[in-house]
Amino acid sequence: MNVALQQPWTQERFFEWAQAQDIRYEFDGFRPVAMTGGTAAHSRVTLNLKFSLKSRLRGTGCEVFGSGAGVETVGRTVRYPDALVTCSKVENGAYVVPGVVVVFEVASPSPRAVHTDRVIKVREYAAVPSIRRYVIVESMFVGLTVMERGAGDEPWTMSVLTIDGILVLPEIGIEIPVAEIYEDIEFSGEEEVSA
Repeated sequence: MNVALQQPWTQERFFEWAQAQDIRYEFDGFRPVAMTGGTAAHSRVTLNLKFSLKSRLRGTGCEVFGSGAGVETVGRTVRYPDALVTCSKVENGAYVVPGVVVVFEVASPSPRAVHTDRVIKVREYAAVPSIRRYVIVESMFVGLTVMERGAGDEPWTMSVLTIDGILVLPEIGIEIPVAEIYEDIEFSGEEEVSA
């Protein structure tokens, strides 16, 4: 049997190839992986989150980026979270953001996305020393799962926040009420959230 073995891609090949694509991809360290589209709720939650971050970070030296900004994780994998915060200088032409401190993924309901966000990316983001906090923001109901890096080599600690909670981000000096992230979003079976 004559089977051609595919060589893993390099980051450089991925970035060059991805620029010519009509849809978005992440790089799993070996090959491109297509990213799925989101729901209207996903988009609303993401916009609220980025607005809350941007308004609080103005003038602090830290900056929020959206899903067009990459994070290099283990094995030169490149992920594109829904939002990230860095306090490092980022060049306009950069494909990956240096010194990422906080990462946000707005959860999608697909089984593949659930596994990727809650298992694979937890390990990958934990392997990046600069990332102090990983926040999974639900898009089908109100809720945040917050993973915080312990001191030194301690593992992530996890907490869950609901509508009355406050997302405390001491590494970037801000706090965001959970209700603000879900402002003006109505979920089936629940009352509209207004902050």
